[in-house]
Amino acid sequence: MEKIKEIFSKIRTVDYIIIVGILLALIVGFFTFKNFRQTASNQIEATSKISFQVFIRGVTLTGNEIPLRAKEKTFISIRNVPYSDLDILAVKADRKKIVLPTINSKKVVIVEDVSQANMYDITVTLTDTAKITKDGAVVGGNKIKMGLPITLEGVDYKFTGTVSDLKVMPETDDNKFHDTINTNNDVQ
Repeated sequence: MEKIKEIFSKIRTVDYIIIVGILLALIVGFFTFKNFRQTASNQIEATSKISFQVFIRGVTLTGNEIPLRAKEKTFISIRNVPYSDLDILAVKADRKKIVLPTINSKKVVIVEDVSQANMYDITVTLTDTAKITKDGAVVGGNKIKMGLPITLEGVDYKFTGTVSDLKVMPETDDNKFHDTINTNNDVQ
């Protein structure tokens, strides 16, 4: 009994903290091993192709064409963190519009705003393979949700926009995406 008291008297507070930490780590490891605690790899429900649209507001273009084109690649950064090259499925560019009342004031007309002749709003549809979780699609460690800031970068452009739509693509034989967006790559 004297030897046990002597051993406990030599142990300091730091030693007790280390022993408790090791015991806690063993308990957490045991519960993880027995599947009582869910890890990140167990939360993934599926892996699927997704398509998402990035809306880029107020792009000034004075050239003859839009630098983004369907069936090409663009490099994206999610929250200012570089991610990867993604395929562009569709590009739609619209000149800035203005709403004007008509003479009878019961109807309005939407026309191109001539005061902002070189100002465009661009919608770009991209595709990637994502891990589908109960919280949504995860790409490059980031949840892809509407409102997420994304930067598109190419040889001669760097545009910042936000995710405006997200679709999980159905599994098909050729796994191609058919979208109803009109591609308009020419700037008039």
